[in-house]
Amino acid sequence: MILVINVCAEKLHYFEFVKPIEDILVKGFVTKNYFDVNDEDLKKAKKVIICGTSLKDDIFIEAIDRFDWIKDFDKPILGICAGFQIIGMTFGGKLKKKLEIGYFKEKFRKEFLGLKGEQEVYHLHNNYVKFNSDFEVFSGWEVAQAVKHKSKDVYGVLFHPEVRQKEMVLNFIEG
Repeated sequence: MILVINVCAEKLHYFEFVKPIEDILVKGFVTKNYFDVNDEDLKKAKKVIICGTSLKDDIFIEAIDRFDWIKDFDKPILGICAGFQIIGMTFGGKLKKKLEIGYFKEKFRKEFLGLKGEQEVYHLHNNYVKFNSDFEVFSGWEVAQAVKHKSKDVYGVLFHPEVRQKEMVLNFIEG
């Protein structure tokens, strides 16, 4: 079972940021709000996807301790946008401000969940994370766009693969 974590405080944001991930997965997943995730959910999960949310829907930042389980979780995690920020902050990264909206070309220095070379990705964020040395950066120079923890199966992307890189999500699930 894939555990899909919804960090949206606004119910309508679910349809823009979580439902597209569910549509990619089709079956074999359970979606829970981050406040409702419990130890049993984490035990049953084969992999976890922490979805994104809208620019102003960032209440999850105030409840970052709800994600302390990430540090000890021994199964693959993919964080998308807000999930990327959550992963970064959980591992000691610093949250920074930078508004980016629209399509941007990102160059992947190495293959990352099937993405390589130059890719046009969709950005919709007003925060990013300055990651510590526990993470390898695959794309992005000033602002990391795709990262992987050096010793864990923890991946993060600041962009929204549910818009243009759906195969990346499938590669995470199937890998």
